[in-house]
Amino acid sequence: MKTLVNIFRLAGLFIDDGLFALALSVVVVLAAIVAAIAPAVPIAAGVVLLVGCLGVLLGNVTSTGTR
Repeated sequence: MKTLVNIFRLAGLFIDDGLFALALSVVVVLAAIVAAIAPAVPIAAGVVLLVGCLGVLLGNVTSTGTR
């Protein structure tokens, strides 16, 4: 039962701020595409993931702060 509650709590995070979750999903997909295109340079996907996630987080914090 506790596991089920945790799953619903996690799903609630995605439902609560859908645009944030969608933007993070796009960043993850972009990082996967970069990893597939350039498998010899795995740091490139890591950089895309790091910069993309930080950018999405910064954008979400600033837009929430202005509301």
